[in-house]
Amino acid sequence: MREDEEDWREYYVTPRYLAGSSFAGDPGFADVPDTWPQYEPDDYGGRFVITSPDRRIHIGWDGDGLDELWRIGAYEQPVGRLRWLVTANHAMPPEIIAGLTRALVNDYETGRDAFLDPPSPYWPPAAVPLLSAGWSRGSARNGAAEILAPDNMAGLLINQRALDPDDEVYTLWSGPPGYTRAQITFTALVPSHLVAATAAAFSDPRPVVRQRRLIHPDIAHAVHLEPVAPASARPPTPTPLDARRAAVSAALQRAQHLPGNGQNIRAAVARVRNTSIRPSPTATPQDAPAPPRYTQPGPPHR
Repeated sequence: MREDEEDWREYYVTPRYLAGSSFAGDPGFADVPDTWPQYEPDDYGGRFVITSPDRRIHIGWDGDGLDELWRIGAYEQPVGRLRWLVTANHAMPPEIIAGLTRALVNDYETGRDAFLDPPSPYWPPAAVPLLSAGWSRGSARNGAAEILAPDNMAGLLINQRALDPDDEVYTLWSGPPGYTRAQITFTALVPSHLVAATAAAFSDPRPVVRQRRLIHPDIAHAVHLEPVAPASARPPTPTPLDARRAAVSAALQRAQHLPGNGQNIRAAVARVRNTSIRPSPTATPQDAPAPPRYTQPGPPHR
């Protein structure tokens, strides 16, 4: 395989917390309902905010942001003071953001307003998924506790001296210090179950898909890569008969109105608009990641 082909080849990456950005925000919005409003604060389309219908939940994505690519917050009233804030930088895998947004949507859709619950005064409830995954206590220093991954390449830093509601209490991080370090922070009033939901996505053992070129050299030694579809496993070229059979099958599905038909039309449009990332020639249809709903630099098509 030529070097340029290898760069564009897709791999399953573990651990997921070291996978870095996919340069598309769509996985983080995978469970956000299409009915939630979207706002674009400027004309060039590099930033947008999706809110709950009553505007008490804001999920912001800034295509130019480095320290705050993601900005997610909640309000007690549509017009009022921000109750809590979560920010994540450019290196945070969007599949991890999905753990938080999924929990937020669930809280809102069930009508329990659990996203405004007061947090536990103790940190263990937020760290349960990490401890259950085999992460261990690090040494406490300067009023902070830390939970570390078995490879010491990720952790949860807990600020036990936080006094102000706007203070950052929890910080999930992964990777070596510097540009490649992924980081997500939670202010003091973020409910513990939302921190735990993010931590569960952080420590999820399932891999995520990345093109080889997106794996930064600084972390390449610490990740395991498995080809999505090895060259030897490529499916044979479809024959005209195969094409006719596929067309008939698709027509039958449309006629029967099977669930899921057409639900990702806007995602397909977003992928066509994204000229910076080419589809891998090695990925099979069943293994390839879903086409992005929102891509950088343009806003999502809702």
